[in-house]
Amino acid sequence: MRTFGLIGFPLSHSFSKKFFSEKFENEKIADCSYELFPIENTNDIQDLIAANPSLCGLNVTIPHKVNVIPFLNEIDDAAEEIGAVNCISINQNDDKLKLRGYNTDAYGFSESLKPLLEKHHQKALIFGDGGAAKAVKYVLNQLGISYLVVVRNPAPNAILYSAITKEILNEYTILINTTPLGMLPNLDSYPPIPYQFLTAQHLAYDLVYNPEETEFLKKAKNQGAKIKNGLEMLFLQAERSWYIWNS
Repeated sequence: MRTFGLIGFPLSHSFSKKFFSEKFENEKIADCSYELFPIENTNDIQDLIAANPSLCGLNVTIPHKVNVIPFLNEIDDAAEEIGAVNCISINQNDDKLKLRGYNTDAYGFSESLKPLLEKHHQKALIFGDGGAAKAVKYVLNQLGISYLVVVRNPAPNAILYSAITKEILNEYTILINTTPLGMLPNLDSYPPIPYQFLTAQHLAYDLVYNPEETEFLKKAKNQGAKIKNGLEMLFLQAERSWYIWNS
């Protein structure tokens, strides 16, 4: 039996558990299980692995994406630059434990964004500057797309929502929401920008996937913009984890 799982705290609802359980059943993948491991302290990862010799891989969520890094033998380039790990491969062969960390958020975002890009999509506005924004910045840098970060309160290397003008929106035609605005249960919230200046040239991407169409996406779509939510990104990064664990 090969075991995989998710560490985080709390773990009341898990996309990963449902995704992998259904994957194993639908693809008739035998002798594999996916479990939830709600550990509050990152230090407990060592005891968790020791107690589960069949453990081959972990997904990592809040609050352990950063704190888990010192426990790893290696991390990939994306995880190192972003400063966060959300996937760990575990090799317990020959009585020598080897843990390698990855960031699959970057892969999921990149692969879901690239098919939507057109020649005029050269610059992006990133709404929010938290952990999720780090993966977005990494991908935009990789794709050669310059960006401005937009925040509510004054911060270095960022502009305020109130500073967004028609001229800025004419220049920055990719809009990426990395905040929880519009997520359940706050369905009526959205990034406060002048939506009347959006056009069919704009691409609005929301990392939120529940609901499928946030107020941000609705307002952008009403102006003719192309829209995308974060659901495909989630599926892609989950599939990337499976690839990592089996390569």
